[in-house]
Parts: sequence; C-alpha cells; structure tokens
Amino acid sequence: MEVKARIKAFVRRTRQKEKPKPVRENTIISGDMVIEQDNRRVTIAGREIRLTAKEFDVLELLATHPGQVYSREKLLAMVWGADYPGDERTVDVHIRRLREKVEQNSGEPRYVHTKWGMGYYFKE
Repeated sequence: MEVKARIKAFVRRTRQKEKPKPVRENTIISGDMVIEQDNRRVTIAGREIRLTAKEFDVLELLATHPGQVYSREKLLAMVWGADYPGDERTVDVHIRRLREKVEQNSGEPRYVHTKWGMGYYFKE
C-alpha cells in the first residue's frame, strides 16, 4: 500500500509540473501584470494601464530581461537611441511616471526596481 501511495503522489506531482501557463506568443506575464507586445497593451489584474510609447518601451525592455540591471546610459541608448541629445535624467522621469502607473505604491515597487548606484531592473 505504501508503494501504491508513493506512485500516486509521484504521478500527481508530475502532472502539476506538466501543466504550462497559457501564454500567447509575444506576451509577458508577471504576477497579475500582462504585457502584450504585439498590440503594446499592459493590463494589471484585468485593468488596462495606459502608457506612453517610451514608458511602454522601457517596461518591455526591462520585462523581457527580468533581473538584468540597466544603467541610465544603457536605457537611454537602447530606448531613445544612441544619438539622443537629452539628459540621462530623462530615464529617471520616465521610470517615475511608469511606476506611478503600474505600481500600487511607487515607494515600494513590485515590478520596476532600482539597484542603487547601478540602474533599474524588472522583478518577476
């Protein structure tokens, strides 16, 4: 009976692992946030979040590489372009506005985090 119970438990555990998340192509899901890259749409808990083009670009870049820290300089070059004449603080302003829109408490972010002295990253 013990062997039978162990086999049932093993089968139950492997079935749970085999069930993949229903993910559409070009869609990033992190917690209750869904980023649809094709139509540039972000929803959190089913509620659509309206982002500017640059805010979406920053969020998409960070979310496609979770945990990777991007410096202001790197974000500026990758999102705005290497020849952008503006200041690096442009990134800070966009990150602040992005957090105001996607975070419940922008002082304690859930998605877009700061690595002090290094840059910004997305946490799943």
